[in-house]
Amino acid sequence: MTGIDRTHLAALHAREEARFADTHPRSAALAVEARDALLGGVPMNWMARWPGRFPVFADRATGSHITDVDGNTYVDLCLGDTGAMTGHSPGPSVAAIDARSRSGISMMLPTEDAAWVGREMTRRFGLARWQFATSATDANRFALRIARALTGRPKVLVFNWCYHGTVDETLVTLHDDGTLRPRDGHIGPPVDPALTTRVVEFNDLAALERALAAGDVACVLAEPAMTNIGIIHPDPGFHEALRDLTRRSGTLLVIDETHTICTGPGGYTAAHGLEPDLLTIGKPLAGGIPAAAFGLSDAVAGRILDAATGDDCDVSGIGGTLAGNALTLAAMRATLDEVLTAEAFARMIPLAERWTDGVQGVIDAHGLPWSVTRLGARAEYWFLPERPRDGGTAAAGVDHALDAYMHLHAMNRGILLTPFHNMALMCPATTEADVDRHTQVFAEAVAELFT
Repeated sequence: MTGIDRTHLAALHAREEARFADTHPRSAALAVEARDALLGGVPMNWMARWPGRFPVFADRATGSHITDVDGNTYVDLCLGDTGAMTGHSPGPSVAAIDARSRSGISMMLPTEDAAWVGREMTRRFGLARWQFATSATDANRFALRIARALTGRPKVLVFNWCYHGTVDETLVTLHDDGTLRPRDGHIGPPVDPALTTRVVEFNDLAALERALAAGDVACVLAEPAMTNIGIIHPDPGFHEALRDLTRRSGTLLVIDETHTICTGPGGYTAAHGLEPDLLTIGKPLAGGIPAAAFGLSDAVAGRILDAATGDDCDVSGIGGTLAGNALTLAAMRATLDEVLTAEAFARMIPLAERWTDGVQGVIDAHGLPWSVTRLGARAEYWFLPERPRDGGTAAAGVDHALDAYMHLHAMNRGILLTPFHNMALMCPATTEADVDRHTQVFAEAVAELFT
């Protein structure tokens, strides 16, 4: 990024590191203790990617706020990277979890809640039949298996720098020379990704058509708008062309709504009239309890039914003993019925607009070659003059040093952004004051950067 004094940036970051250490002594002590028992000192490795010299240890959370073990309280705009998009411990979900936990958690039998949730998912997203999983990763793995079974084809197609959970076939990147390689950080890829996967850039319809022409792609797995390398919107007409190309090539279309549920109660699919063959979703469905689902069109459901329900279905590679358990389905019913409602989205989306306007105002005031974009209740700023159209451009535009400063500056002043991006998400409990606090802190960070 031109115009930024890198020596000054390093000094600001060092100052913020010192402030962080001074205000988080209990977290610092717990981080040392945790290293004796936990790999990397955290229960999951990505928890180490937050800014600061050590992880912040949480004590409690409610609504749109988190308080850590040192008593610092934060406006939470990360929201569990969408897992807490409901807000923390939403009342209806908590009540349903409490009641169900007292009358059986996992019985390997369906409950009335399951049928209710299935009907509600059909109403929201339009897919005719549903199954449940414990994570979006599982839902995506199961969808890929179904696509291969129905088409008899070996390969899947994903977009460059996508993320669909820890699905081996999707942890692949496209390089400038046209080769495919396991994504950096992919531990122990089982096979050469070229054996399982084709990769093209998002919004590149010509490349998509060429990749599908060989007739060996079982399905395209896609977020309707990319969110895991930053928010990347589809070009006008992209989805119409994507659906046409997949149908003409006999390729199934799987839409992953795990993050794009931020667009509305039925996600991007309902908001924009998409017609996927399968749809996957996880994270916020049960108010923070691990939960996911995958939906199938009538045509797909009819073709897979016998294989999915036969005598050997328990070894089909689809499903899990805890998937669809009574506790999860009770939480999903309450969350869908009373928390992630149309009325909630009618509050959340204008708050994201307010956040976007606040950031844009600061950018304009300083004449910066930065940009900001929004997707429903989610928004993000870029250190680029225009928002990227594909994953390769987005990845090349990341400024790690500037990201680190902006995130740590915000955390030290009570704002949590998604640690992997400069991204914010609104929940039903988010307030205008929460949003305006971020605008104030963002303005202070920028002003100091260019002092």
